[in-house]
Amino acid sequence: MHEVDEELREIKREIIESRGLVIKTNNLTNALSADIKSIAKRQQTYERRLTLNSATAYVVFVVVVLGALKFAWDARVDAIKVEIEQKAADNERLRKEAREILKRDEDRARAEVKAAQFFELIRQGKRAEVVEQWEAIKKEPLSKAETAAFTDAVEKAKNELALLQFQQAVDKARVQRWQEAATLFEESLKYKEDSSISSSVQLGLADAYRHLGRQRDAIPMLTHLSENAPDKEIQDDALHQLAFCQMDIQAWNDAKNTWRALLRRFPDSHFAPEGRLQLAQLNLMH
Repeated sequence: MHEVDEELREIKREIIESRGLVIKTNNLTNALSADIKSIAKRQQTYERRLTLNSATAYVVFVVVVLGALKFAWDARVDAIKVEIEQKAADNERLRKEAREILKRDEDRARAEVKAAQFFELIRQGKRAEVVEQWEAIKKEPLSKAETAAFTDAVEKAKNELALLQFQQAVDKARVQRWQEAATLFEESLKYKEDSSISSSVQLGLADAYRHLGRQRDAIPMLTHLSENAPDKEIQDDALHQLAFCQMDIQAWNDAKNTWRALLRRFPDSHFAPEGRLQLAQLNLMH
């Protein structure tokens, strides 16, 4: 009987332990189920996040690719625009050069015609026409040889015309046609102001001015000649005429100084006796 009780107690104990194990197993199963559910939820969240990240990465990749394509396209378009502009500039430059070449050819052809006409004037000895037309001709695109030849011809014509006008003026002055003489002297200076005879021309013009009552126009010219003329005889003549012009306008002190300068600088001049007489009279009367 005692053994039966022991076995029953043992059986009860085992049943209690079995129930405990079942309870623990249920608890573990529930915990495991909860963990599995938690893991499943985390997995779902991770998958959604991964999907979202993948979609974002894809969108970013697409945007980057499109941006790169846009940048490359814009660069290509800009390069093409620059090339087009460069080609247009080159075309415009070539057209401009072609127009300039055409214009130079036309100008040169016109210049050759005018040069031939001008040369014909030189050949015919029409000196006045040569001098008159030279200012227009030299603006044409002449060659260096043409310019040099024409320049020499014009200078020669100017010298010849200046000499011719001077000779005619001297003839007019000889017969005391002073206005005509003055005009011819002025024309001689217009043709060649720095010719070898320019001092003589200015002296003759001053003499004509004096006889025309234009002493104040003659005095600056005579003063310059008396100091700067290359020929001593012209300086002597200039002082002589200057003194009379100053006397004509009653510039007595200036006249005295001029006569003294003549006697001091040219004591052997054929004007010296007259100079001494005039100076003495001026000192006596003024």
